[in-house]
Amino acid sequence: MKKIFCFLLFGAICLNLSAQDIKAKTILDKVSAKNKEFKSISAEFTFSMDNAEEDIHEVSEGNIVLLGNKYRLKLMGVDTYYDGTTMFSHIIDVNEVNITEPEENEEEGLNPAQIFSIYEKGYSYKYIKEETVNSSTYHVIDLIPLNSEQEFSSIQLRIDKAKNQIKSLKTIGKDGNNVSITLKNLTPNLKFADSYFVFDPKSNPDVEVNDMR
Repeated sequence: MKKIFCFLLFGAICLNLSAQDIKAKTILDKVSAKNKEFKSISAEFTFSMDNAEEDIHEVSEGNIVLLGNKYRLKLMGVDTYYDGTTMFSHIIDVNEVNITEPEENEEEGLNPAQIFSIYEKGYSYKYIKEETVNSSTYHVIDLIPLNSEQEFSSIQLRIDKAKNQIKSLKTIGKDGNNVSITLKNLTPNLKFADSYFVFDPKSNPDVEVNDMR
């Protein structure tokens, strides 16, 4: 009888985990499908980094424009342009721009252009809970990287239940650095020329250009 009870308990736990994963995927699929309908996305966000052990608490405001696999990001004094192949990092304070061509599988950080479909490759996922904050209800889902060499152990997403939209993303760093991105507003389907995602040295003649390709 004890063996049967343990077997049933184990089966119930496994079934529950499977159901949670299915629930997480269903929600994530809705978020991804909704955002793939947008031709472009422009968003403002708050970026924060916390390390309790080292008493680090930094907060910055940023904005990003996404168009397909292209993006333009303004954050912490750096304007980043990515046209799908070439990246231009304009460091405002030192008045220079570094030009690189990231490899497709290069993982120096999370690719902003993949924020709404990040779960589709390289992660397992689990539905954690539903919570209400300031009269808005959110799904909380954890993404766990399949690559154990990643610098973070998990990514926690908060998804607006009514809008099927990501509200925040938090990476839990193995080194104690936890990075959070909270969307303040999102505007879809604005028009942007391809040139918007390429740094123009002619418009910035005094900038030192470091071509590292």
